[in-house]
Amino acid sequence: MTVTDLPEGVEPTPLALLLLGREADLGSERGVSCPGSLPAASDPALVDRAAAAKAALGDSVFVLGHHYQRDEVIQFADVTGDSFKLAQQAAARPEATYIVFCGVHFMAESADILTADSQQVVLPDLAAGCSMADMATAEQVAQAWDVLTDADAAAGTVPVSYMNSSAAIKAFTGRHGGTICTSSNAERALRWSFQQGQRVLFLPDEHLGRNTAVRSLGLTLDDCVVYDPRKPGGGVSAARLRDAKMILWRGHCSVHGRFSLDCVHEVRERIPGVTVLVHPECRHEVVEAADLVGSTEYIIATVDAAPAGSAFAVGTELNLVQRLAKRHPDKIVAFLDRTVCFCSTMNRIDLPHLVWSLESLAGGSVVNRISVDPETARYARKALDQMLALPQYAP
Repeated sequence: MTVTDLPEGVEPTPLALLLLGREADLGSERGVSCPGSLPAASDPALVDRAAAAKAALGDSVFVLGHHYQRDEVIQFADVTGDSFKLAQQAAARPEATYIVFCGVHFMAESADILTADSQQVVLPDLAAGCSMADMATAEQVAQAWDVLTDADAAAGTVPVSYMNSSAAIKAFTGRHGGTICTSSNAERALRWSFQQGQRVLFLPDEHLGRNTAVRSLGLTLDDCVVYDPRKPGGGVSAARLRDAKMILWRGHCSVHGRFSLDCVHEVRERIPGVTVLVHPECRHEVVEAADLVGSTEYIIATVDAAPAGSAFAVGTELNLVQRLAKRHPDKIVAFLDRTVCFCSTMNRIDLPHLVWSLESLAGGSVVNRISVDPETARYARKALDQMLALPQYAP
């Protein structure tokens, strides 16, 4: 792309270049351009090139593929899984010099935090971010803590941050004695937190926090308040902050947040006897109307274990739903919403970017390395280690 490619009347401003996929925003941790030459998506040799570069790298490279990745990328993954499983897998491969993380930015950060200093984590496209993680910045969270302090609500508040958050947010959590959670262990994280204090600051996904608190811990919707960082004081009175048990950050997943109660009603009419299976990042009313609720790994295991002839409407990212449908031709596996929706940022990791990163590594050039500064990594690791140490609770 050059400035001559701009539409007529559009000046070649930095913003215009950013929108066109060129240049980089030096004020951001993510850029949007690749140094060197990115292979054309139409190149018929892309698959062979990726295979050749990966073979040349041998055991020095370990490729991780998130469940939401497209199939053209997943075929080259050594391990597939959710964000935390992949970060753990990276840490379990000390012999791999390079970790190529086919996911999004916060996942690659977690891998860098958990792996050895001698290992280098690469994200094939630095613009592969997460809209949910971006809904909470370190500055906003620090300001929220000041609001809680002024309201006499910081004492007794334990921060619990979802894995889908930046390294800076994880570090904040570690500094304030909190823990990280995944969609699989959110209940354990909250039970532990309420043993440490009287309320929880849950960020950045309000839906996972609310659903876990109400459905798993028996709290009420009135026990929950939503803190909106765009409003003065979070839009919540000091008294309400003090009385709340769950202070939920105003944030959501752009994919899971799109599923509605109408989607559930419509699919039940369209597919008789269907089992509605959704992720806990969905809205509370959707989760309440579903038959089964669970993490990505739970969704996969449930569909895999179901007998032939079973019918599921799945409320999670479309790449995964399509992969499950292909894997189980003897079952009905449908997307919960009739309007298709991929995770747009996850889909930035495509075959051209994977080929480019692997060939660069094979040629001796480390590109798009994700490196978390030591101070941030230390406190983020503290919060992650606390998650690993969460006790088991009797049902």
